[in-house]
Amino acid sequence: TICAQSVPTPAPAQSKTIEIIGGTAHIGNGSVVENAKITIEKGKIVKVEKDGIASSGDVTVINAKGKHVYPGFIAANTYLGLSEIDAVRATRDATEVGDFNTNVRSIISYNTDSRVSPTIRSNGILLAQTIPFGGRISGTSSIVQMDAWNWEDAAYKTDDGVWMSWPAIYNYGGWWAEPGGYVLNKDYDKQIEEIRSFFQESKAYCQGDKAEKKNLKLEGMRDLFSKKKTLFVRVQEAKAILQIIAFKKEFDVHLVIVGGDDSWLVAKELAESKIPVIMERIHTLPSRSDEDYDLPFRKPKILKDAGVLFCLSIEGFWQVRNLPFMAGTAAAYGLTKEEALASITSDVAKILGISDRTGTIESGKDANILISAGDALDMRTSVIEVAFIQGRSINLGNKQKDLYQKFAEKYKMK
Repeated sequence: TICAQSVPTPAPAQSKTIEIIGGTAHIGNGSVVENAKITIEKGKIVKVEKDGIASSGDVTVINAKGKHVYPGFIAANTYLGLSEIDAVRATRDATEVGDFNTNVRSIISYNTDSRVSPTIRSNGILLAQTIPFGGRISGTSSIVQMDAWNWEDAAYKTDDGVWMSWPAIYNYGGWWAEPGGYVLNKDYDKQIEEIRSFFQESKAYCQGDKAEKKNLKLEGMRDLFSKKKTLFVRVQEAKAILQIIAFKKEFDVHLVIVGGDDSWLVAKELAESKIPVIMERIHTLPSRSDEDYDLPFRKPKILKDAGVLFCLSIEGFWQVRNLPFMAGTAAAYGLTKEEALASITSDVAKILGISDRTGTIESGKDANILISAGDALDMRTSVIEVAFIQGRSINLGNKQKDLYQKFAEKYKMK
């Protein structure tokens, strides 16, 4: 290992058939196959068999006996590759100026040489949705695979959705040392009307004949109204979520709630409207002083019982490495282990529109697979030993592992 090279070289394309033998395969859709045999060819999963025997011939066999095999974890709602060091402005490229930036594309700013990404994928996150910030409408997100030379190679699904921040009904004043409490947003109704007016103008523009002189901001909405893209709306409060449900009906768009701190209060309405939720970190304190201390941990179970399609996420970049452990917490507070796994694999893939390609270990899908020595959702036992992205065996090294190795040798810790 060369410590100076903290970003591993992308792996070459799969050249030989690979068979993973003897492991416990967690398919990602709720089912588990003991002593499984998974065959990978040309980057695709060809077969998933029970009690399989290794084939003879020119085949690479991986013995996973006693280990666990999972679909690659998928992180929604991140700015991986768009930010490197929070405290250094020059390394932050997730935010654009302006209020309605529908023409902004996060994918072209994605940095495949980020030192953060290798630490994320060493915990099993192999795909990520990288999103824009800033303004009322921030721009379009894209989904990337985490082993590439450049953003063109990394692109797994480009421009999957438009991101919008719904106005907050209450704004929190002050700071942690001198909290100012919640203050009513007096401009809330005005801000909502500005959004509606922009959508009305955009819809009229997109329904009419194509203009000789294009308006890029309005053009950026065209695929939203044709439902080729999804509208991702950042919102927290129950009242605002109910307004968004009505907004969805008015403009007839595919819509996903992001954050949704109060989504558990309106779970029935969300289920009836078939609106998915991307939940943000559940490793947090309750939002209100009168809420149960463990409510954030139980919210996934509440949404699951109500029939709401949801997934877990951690808005940020380096923090995303804790995503599987957040799913483990959800399993400890009501979800089954396989339901918790689905919240970072198959259910995320459904919400992001990539379930035909990934999210489960099934024949015909991309070989985005990882092998863990223990339970990958438990921080005490998770040790990701092998990972494949589209059949390529990726390097799981990173800067933190290199530094550990360096100083372990210096201080004779090994």
